[in-house]
Amino acid sequence: MMIFVNRDLAARLMVVDAPAWIWFVIAAVAIVGGVALLGLDRVQHSGRNRERRRWAALRGWQFTELDVVLPTRWNNGVFAYGEQGVAKDVVTGSTFTADGRRRVLVFDYEQDGKVSGVIVAVHRRRPLPTVVELWMPSVPFPRDSGLDLLGPVGDRYAFVSNMTDARQLITPDLVDAADEVGHDVTVVWLEEGWVVAAAQPTACHASRLERLLRDLGELADLIDPFEVDPNGEELPEEQESDLFDYEEEVEDDHEDIPDRRRSRY
Repeated sequence: MMIFVNRDLAARLMVVDAPAWIWFVIAAVAIVGGVALLGLDRVQHSGRNRERRRWAALRGWQFTELDVVLPTRWNNGVFAYGEQGVAKDVVTGSTFTADGRRRVLVFDYEQDGKVSGVIVAVHRRRPLPTVVELWMPSVPFPRDSGLDLLGPVGDRYAFVSNMTDARQLITPDLVDAADEVGHDVTVVWLEEGWVVAAAQPTACHASRLERLLRDLGELADLIDPFEVDPNGEELPEEQESDLFDYEEEVEDDHEDIPDRRRSRY
C-alpha cells in the first residue's frame, strides 16, 4: 500500500514541530541585525557630521546641525514631492565666482528620518520670472508639479513654468554648464534668486561639494553676470543686502513657519 504525502503539508508540519528555542534564536538574530544597522547608520551620520563641520570651519563658514525652516525657502525641485523634511548639517557661507561673491548653502535633506539627498544652492542677484527644473532621465518625471515639459536639454529633461521665458534663458552655454554638474545630481533647478541642485546622499564628501558649488557658480554667472542691471540701473538695496543676511532671515522665518508651511500645500 502506497501513501502519498503532500510536500507543502509536510513542510508546514516540520515548521510547526520546530523546537521553541529555534524561534528565540531567529528573534535574537533579527534584533541583533536591527541594532547593528541602527548603529551603522548613526556612525555614518556622525562621520558625515564631523566632515561637514570640519569643512565649514576650514572655509570660515557657519555650521548648524538642524534647521526645520530652511527647506521651506523653495517650492520646486525635490521640495515639491514627499513629506516636508528638515535640513541637517547645514553649511552657510559665501564664495567667489568669476562674477563676484555669492551666498551658498549646503545641507542634507532628511525626510522620515532618512537622508534623501544633499542640497547645494548658490544665490543669484536677480530673481527669474520663470522656474526651470532640469531632471536626469533616470529619475521618474514629476507629473503633478504644475510645470510644463519643455523637452530634452542636453543630458536632462526640462520642466518650466513659462515656455517663452525659459526658451530665452536656456542657451547652449547654459546647457553645457548643466551637463557638467554630474549624473549623481538628480535635478538642478532655477527658482527665484537661486540655483539649486539635489545630489544623491553619497555625494556628501567635501571634495564633491566643492566641485558642485563651482559648477553651480558657473550657472549663476551665466544667468546674471553683471554687478548692475543690464539697463544700467543699480541693483535694489534689498537685493544686495540679501546676499549676507541669512541669520536674520532664519530668525524671521522661525516666527512665521506655520503660515509658510500652509502655503506649500
